[in-house]
Amino acid sequence: MAHAATPVSLPPIEFINNEATVQDFATAVTLLFEPAPPIVKHLYAKRPYPTYSALIDETSFLLSNPDQYLTLEEQLDVINAHPRIGAAKANLSALSLIEQGYTAENAAKKVSETATPSQDDEVTQATLKRLNQEYEDKYEFKFVVFVNGRPRSVIIPVMEERIRNSTREAEMKTAMTDMVLIARDRLKKLNIA
Repeated sequence: MAHAATPVSLPPIEFINNEATVQDFATAVTLLFEPAPPIVKHLYAKRPYPTYSALIDETSFLLSNPDQYLTLEEQLDVINAHPRIGAAKANLSALSLIEQGYTAENAAKKVSETATPSQDDEVTQATLKRLNQEYEDKYEFKFVVFVNGRPRSVIIPVMEERIRNSTREAEMKTAMTDMVLIARDRLKKLNIA
């Protein structure tokens, strides 16, 4: 799915390494990973990074070995930082709006009443809401998937399969892996290495 220019930008990596306050750093990291303080804390302490790709590489290492660096509560905070598939448009970041299939123009405006889903309808929305609840009831955290431009209706069988045939441990690992994939895709869309 082609989109217009992404309505956000990252500061230069030199700023992140040398001048950024923790809040400045958190704002940049949130563009890639949503608001996840445990990630920010870890990444801020590991500066400097030669590129944003290296910052994502460090996050990948962290999330591939979460028990070494994060408490269970912190791991859940990281996973739950991502919005639900089909979440109310007003609660989505500009990048999440685009990733979940809303038009780039409306995502840029972040106008919740006028943003229109592409390739989705009320039945899909209701099904996603129900599946999000089933998933969270079973695993006790949000469903995370790298949508990668797919319509939300295509995510329904993915959710159903993961609800039926997975484990909590496997889902936590998948969520963290997909978060890194999402961040790499966001970085690519922002045209920064």
